[in-house]
Amino acid sequence: MATKEAKLELIRENLAEVLNPEIIDEVLDKGETLRIYWGTAPTGKPHCGYFVPIMKIAQFLQAGCNVKILLADVHAFLDNLKAPIELVEYRAKYYRYCITALMRAVNVPIEKLEFVLGSSYQMSAKYTMDVYRLASLVTEHDAKKAGAEVVKQSQNAPISGLMYPLLQALDEEALDVHAQFGGADQRKIFALAMETLPKLGYKTRAHIMNKMVPGLAGGKMSASDPNSKIDLLDTPEVSARKIKKANAPPKVVEENGLLAFVENVLLPASSLLDGERSFKVDREGAEPLVYGDIESLRKDYVDDVLTPQLLKPAVNLALRRLLDPIQNEFNSSSEWQEIEKKAYPADAPKEKKQKTKKDKGSKYPGAAKAEEQAEQGKEPSQATASDVGKSASEAMDKLSVQ
Repeated sequence: MATKEAKLELIRENLAEVLNPEIIDEVLDKGETLRIYWGTAPTGKPHCGYFVPIMKIAQFLQAGCNVKILLADVHAFLDNLKAPIELVEYRAKYYRYCITALMRAVNVPIEKLEFVLGSSYQMSAKYTMDVYRLASLVTEHDAKKAGAEVVKQSQNAPISGLMYPLLQALDEEALDVHAQFGGADQRKIFALAMETLPKLGYKTRAHIMNKMVPGLAGGKMSASDPNSKIDLLDTPEVSARKIKKANAPPKVVEENGLLAFVENVLLPASSLLDGERSFKVDREGAEPLVYGDIESLRKDYVDDVLTPQLLKPAVNLALRRLLDPIQNEFNSSSEWQEIEKKAYPADAPKEKKQKTKKDKGSKYPGAAKAEEQAEQGKEPSQATASDVGKSASEAMDKLSVQ
């Protein structure tokens, strides 16, 4: 049995921050199993950035933790209709397929995971009453501030966006966990939960935060910017082309998406697959460069021993080792393929948007319009009955995933 120190090392490795770490210490000191949840809203298609939390979840499991994965279907609907009500059910199913395949691709035992659908408990009388109670305690300013880096912000935002961080806070109690796991961009939501849950008579939880990994174009990885990320179903040719175009200036390690991906995904994945961390870079006419840690790789990159021209094909080769089994699983599953078509209908007629003044600095040039809608959602004035449901009972039916 692993010692407390060994468990903590796995839990804390490569994190940005842990809030209330003493809660984790106390649970482990009692010899209890640490319960953690990670939530994801089923909006745009999952991409390779999802390997980052998956690697961390793998370490939680290695440390003996119980991990719940929340498929936050109600959150997806609340966040400016990034997932219209008619598509939420299928997107939640699609996410489950993707996350399960991601786990299998890096040898993570999925038997120890529990998937929970948000609407399976967020429609209950108790949860609804807690939403009302919390809404009476949180100001509009604080709710908007909490969701600033997660929920789509607009000049005339719907009230649903203000509810998003409240529900995320209440999920900690509803899921009966000791800690919530998420990206560093969710810190303000975590702070809101720490401040408000005790006012409802509930315990404060610990919060475990991953680093934010830059996209291929630099900056945050975004589902609305096809050049910033690689989709799980991208072909070898597409992934090679995107990596070749990636922003990776020679000798520069800051905001280098490729180096960050090696550090947070490829090195940990090699440990799960091969038993030791290793990242190999082939060189024509010379011995390959082999790295077991990110520090030596960064040093060689700064010294120009490892150049972008050498790094990019090595990243693509290591990435294909992870993506190929996922794509094989997708291609062999008619059910998964059918769910993808229903979740992201390519030929669905698009409603004509009302003309609004364009903020030229808010959107990346050339972003795919279908993915942009999935990422950015709709303004309240553009929502239709098909987006929100023609009645409350219809909306609840469409949120029900069996």
